[in-house]
Amino acid sequence: MRLFLKTFLLFMVVNVFSQTTNPILPSTKIDSLYREDQFYFGFTYNTLQRKPAGLSQSKFSTGFSTGFLRDMPINKNRTIAIASGIGFSYNNYNQNLAITQLNQTPVYTIIDSKETYNKNRFTQFLVEVPIEFRWRTSTYESYKFWRIYGGLKLGYLLYDRSIYKDGQGKIVVTGNKDFNKFQYGAYISSGYNTFNVYAYYGLNSLFKSAKTDNGSIKMNSMNIGVIFYIL
Repeated sequence: MRLFLKTFLLFMVVNVFSQTTNPILPSTKIDSLYREDQFYFGFTYNTLQRKPAGLSQSKFSTGFSTGFLRDMPINKNRTIAIASGIGFSYNNYNQNLAITQLNQTPVYTIIDSKETYNKNRFTQFLVEVPIEFRWRTSTYESYKFWRIYGGLKLGYLLYDRSIYKDGQGKIVVTGNKDFNKFQYGAYISSGYNTFNVYAYYGLNSLFKSAKTDNGSIKMNSMNIGVIFYIL
């Protein structure tokens, strides 16, 4: 009888110890039909292309963009996708093209290098619709992967402001009718995880009808910087 009790107690201890050291973990359900829906934030250095003679950028011009993209995978592994969404961008351009007004009509003058002034820039605020093709090395088990995204960005100008300031005062022009309301361009971003390099090239002119004494202004923008994607 004693031998039976000792054997029974030993079996119970071993069984309890086994259950303690080898717990049954609940299974985790993994979604293999994931989407890379993302918020994005971008910071750029803005340059002007096709500048008229005498126009230059002497100061650092910056831009900021933000928005949301809806991901639509098109292959089984979900490494290729199309995405679209909506966003906003603010672009600042420091340069020596003074924008003033005469009888409510904008006047454009390239400032001579010998003249001194305190500030001269124009800024634009746009609502944008990006449409992009996506390639990435993502899996449903990891949010860290390599990516190359590229496509077109369609923008509509909501607000613009030009400032020229010298020792005699400040001239501010808003709602400039010579700016192109619709702006569009091609862009590409590439990187790993959250951090990515970014480049945008405007395919149409920032101005539609602006002129200096030397002819029409047909400048477009090229913006280079970084963009962050956040799930």
